[in-house]
Amino acid sequence: MATAASSVIGAARAQSARKTFVFVSGAFCGGWIWRRVIDRLEQGGHKVFAPSLTGLAERSHLLSKEFNLDTHIADVVNLIKWESLDNVCLVAWSYAGFVGSGALESIGDRVSSVVWLDAYIPADGQRVADFAAEPVRKGIQAAIDKGEAGVRGSPTYPPSVVAERDRVFAESKVTPHPIGTYLQQVKLSGALQKVAKKTYIRLPKFPQPAFDRALADCKSDKSWATFELPDIGHMAMLDAPDRVSELTVQAA
Repeated sequence: MATAASSVIGAARAQSARKTFVFVSGAFCGGWIWRRVIDRLEQGGHKVFAPSLTGLAERSHLLSKEFNLDTHIADVVNLIKWESLDNVCLVAWSYAGFVGSGALESIGDRVSSVVWLDAYIPADGQRVADFAAEPVRKGIQAAIDKGEAGVRGSPTYPPSVVAERDRVFAESKVTPHPIGTYLQQVKLSGALQKVAKKTYIRLPKFPQPAFDRALADCKSDKSWATFELPDIGHMAMLDAPDRVSELTVQAA
């Protein structure tokens, strides 16, 4: 009898500890990049969504010059609305810091925690293009000059982006990124800062001054928890899925 009671209590605890996660990927990537983290979280009983944003990955056939940052923000907002999600942990990686910040303006009341993984923390009116690394800026200009809908990323990824063992895999999956998302100014009123539980994770092996500034700002703000993982590349979800999974659950 005691064993049965213990089982019921254990099940109840597991149920109460289950969280809902929405992962948003960075430029050139889609939901595929989170697969290793998703598998670990789902094995733990969590509910996980990792939408590929319009024009990317399995939705790359939709690539169009008509899409802008609002399109990707709507991808995330509509997922949360139509799936009737609540008490969400929103995880944004890299470029998705712009998308997540914009999405929170509409669905902030449904989000109880955020994790910004090597991600931008934009201010109102800023554009992704303002922070892009030199190769990406060149790609943006090349796409504009050629009238193309997508910006092409680097053809090869160094260890600061992804470990050698996953380099060919990652390079085989990336797709051009919708150019309009780089050029539109984000419209923000500070919804990100109103989220109760906030975590910033910096991967300093990947050089990006905007992420260094974001980390410094978060360190000086007691409402943020901060972590640095110096030995892991920018694609941390591939390099260290166990560590990313653990930190994400802890942050939720």
